[in-house]
Amino acid sequence: MSYPSAQRESARTPDAADQRQRRVLTIPNLISFARLAGVPLFLYLFLGARADVAAIVVLALGGTTDWVDGYIARRLRQVSRLGELLDPLADRLYILATLVAFTAREVVPWQFTAALLAREAMLGVCLAVLRRYGYGPPPVHYVGKTATFILLAAFPVLLLAGTTGSAVAGAIGWGLAWWGLVLYWAAGALYVVQAVALVRAARHAAVEPA
Repeated sequence: MSYPSAQRESARTPDAADQRQRRVLTIPNLISFARLAGVPLFLYLFLGARADVAAIVVLALGGTTDWVDGYIARRLRQVSRLGELLDPLADRLYILATLVAFTAREVVPWQFTAALLAREAMLGVCLAVLRRYGYGPPPVHYVGKTATFILLAAFPVLLLAGTTGSAVAGAIGWGLAWWGLVLYWAAGALYVVQAVALVRAARHAAVEPA
């Protein structure tokens, strides 16, 4: 039996959408892969070669292209599940790698690093709880994206301040860094609220009579 045209279109749509979600070799994903490759390059330049100027360039490029992959994905309709995972992964790796490197060379105090790592640990616990109830990571909140962008903007400025000894760059860098830290924790609190709501819903569904 044949479907009417509208039904045939609706039957094809989920398959087409699923195929788009599973795409790997897209322009946004390639940008995300390039950003990921920049993490070990930055660590080598900053900790190994001590090429601070080149490290600043790599770090700045990694931060300023944070929004590019998402924008292009939406613009070209190349949103994929892999891209949704790669983008926050690249952000977190840049932040963690930069914190480790900056702490090792005393660009930032260990207390600042500990504050950011504590937030990551809190989210790790939330993700583990969500997986236990069959949920994946919650969608990225715009507050979290804003905090990440500010932190990735602050790090090159702090590195520039440490390299040149500029008091102005230091003031701007630390202003951005503390602002980003506050927003980072605010975003973490929002993720916790989402996680609690999902867990409560799952528990409520489990006790409901069939």
